[in-house]
Amino acid sequence: MRLSERQKRLDQLLHRTHDLWHPQPFREIRPAWCAEYPDLLAELLALDDATAEALNNDGRAALAFLARYVPLASDLAALSEMPIRQASAKIDHGWRWAWEIPGRKQQQIEAFAAAAHPARLPVLDWCAGKGHLGRLLALQWEVAVTSLEIDPHLCEAGTQLAARSQVNQKFACKNALTVTDSFSAGQQAVALHACGDLHRRLIQGGVAAGVAQLDIAPCCYYRGVMEVYQPLSGALQTRVTGDDARLAVTETVTASARLTRQRDKEMAWKLGFDLLRRESTGESGYRSFKPVPAAWFRGDFPTFIALMAQRENMAVPYRSGLADYESLGWQRQREVMRLSIVRHAFRRPLEVLLVQDLGLYLEAQGYEVSIGSFCERQLTPRNLLISARRA
Repeated sequence: MRLSERQKRLDQLLHRTHDLWHPQPFREIRPAWCAEYPDLLAELLALDDATAEALNNDGRAALAFLARYVPLASDLAALSEMPIRQASAKIDHGWRWAWEIPGRKQQQIEAFAAAAHPARLPVLDWCAGKGHLGRLLALQWEVAVTSLEIDPHLCEAGTQLAARSQVNQKFACKNALTVTDSFSAGQQAVALHACGDLHRRLIQGGVAAGVAQLDIAPCCYYRGVMEVYQPLSGALQTRVTGDDARLAVTETVTASARLTRQRDKEMAWKLGFDLLRRESTGESGYRSFKPVPAAWFRGDFPTFIALMAQRENMAVPYRSGLADYESLGWQRQREVMRLSIVRHAFRRPLEVLLVQDLGLYLEAQGYEVSIGSFCERQLTPRNLLISARRA
């Protein structure tokens, strides 16, 4: 299926299912779809904790679960499957090139380098950090690499690592959002997990300069989205807000049991406060609040409520009645985790929609484009690679 046809169909399906994935159960006690799909609601609320956790963490399984009640979910699952990129054989360069790189990050870099095929041109390493990706490419592809990074401390550290590995890599300490003189036609540009406007800026700047090849693994699509995502390739039927674009990157595969317990506690306490605020103010809707300091969760629930009430200019309630709200918060947390399975089922379809938008823009500018996954999701859920070669 051509990219444009796949995008059109995916856009139609996401538009038709908007009322399932747009509402946030954390904010809406009962999203409207609960009344439309009572059997789905009943099965979700009856799930045990382990099954609910597994479905929240596995988009494919969540779509398969949802398809029993919403047949369109099967079509969405098929349209969200991306081919595995053909990878070149990995070369053992020893341990020195990977100095200071955590193991998982090293594996991601190596997988990207194997899937992004060289154009035998100088490489622009975009939003490079310490230039780990660029350093490997300079070593493996035997090309000159310019690593662009805004942080001078990272540039200095990367320069030292490049000298240690004896590779042809230099650093340009510049702001990727405003730079105008780093693109050239005789160049291959790469970016591993450049966020939001940073990867969009690379694509638009690279196209304007006629960069020969771009290999980009996008991330954090919501960054730079003020209210509604503005597609590069043309209008979409699907209205994607900043929160919707954030949904596409909420999947994680590395959370420990301790972090999961901490996440659940923080959610339960926040939901308990939300219920108390609704009752105290008479407001039925959710009202957002600023991020909560981690230290506030280290005490007891009454102290947490006192701190929140003071910050939100609410009357501090009596401690004796707060145990009920803690219990209600945990009850809401259990429900939210189950109702969120429906929303989380759409994470990958939304991500594919956003990535294909970038790919279609590149196609319209005269590039041959392929999109595929460069590694398994267990290594990183942000595993989609856009490869665009000027025709």
